[in-house]
Amino acid sequence: MSQDYDAPAYGTAPGAGSSPRGDDSTGELVSRLSQDVSQLVRDELRLAQLEVGGKAKQAGIGVGILGAAGILALYGLGVLIATAILALALALDAWLAALIVGVVLLAVAGIAALLGKKRVGEAGPPVPERAVSNVKRDVDAVKHAREH
Repeated sequence: MSQDYDAPAYGTAPGAGSSPRGDDSTGELVSRLSQDVSQLVRDELRLAQLEVGGKAKQAGIGVGILGAAGILALYGLGVLIATAILALALALDAWLAALIVGVVLLAVAGIAALLGKKRVGEAGPPVPERAVSNVKRDVDAVKHAREH
């Protein structure tokens, strides 16, 4: 069960909604700014954790499918080894059956590997894209606020 979290936009942190009064001292303004920046950083870190966690879950599912493909390939190798043994024993019908089973297992392993690779690729890199874009937006807002 994933949970979406949107960090508050610039100006919505505690204290940011109140406009500075003429009687606020510089110390009070700096203190309020420090609190707002701290809250903003905590919110962005929380967003980054949630975003990376979701991508890691997708990658984990893909890795699990790749693991299943590896196990099936191991069974295929075992069957092919049994096929070689049966072939050496000159039991034509038995080795032919074992060869068919081995090829089928390897084909299934190939399909599972492709599905796992696709699932890992869909997860994308574990970069908190929304958190990064929010931080960039916040920096731009601060830059624009300084200009006015």
